[in-house]
Amino acid sequence: MGLTNNDIFKKLRVAHKLRDDQIVEICKLVDFRISKSELGAFFRKENHTKYMECGDQVLRNFLNGLIIHLRGPLKKEETS
Repeated sequence: MGLTNNDIFKKLRVAHKLRDDQIVEICKLVDFRISKSELGAFFRKENHTKYMECGDQVLRNFLNGLIIHLRGPLKKEETS
C-alpha cells in the first residue's frame, strides 16, 4: 500500500533520534504549533483509539523545520 505520512514521520523521528519536545521546537522554527499529545497520536498504532492521521500540512511544516534545524536558516544574499 505504500508509506503513509505517519510512517514517514516515524521513520524521520527514529533516524534523527528526536524526542517529542525536540519535534515541537523544530515545528516552532517555521511558526507551526503542535502539542506533544498531538504528536503522540501520530506515532500510535493505527488500531489504537487515539490514533490520528498525519496530514500533509503537518508533515510539510515538520520537514521545513527540520531543514532549518539541520542546516540553519537561509541567509539572504546581499545585493550591491
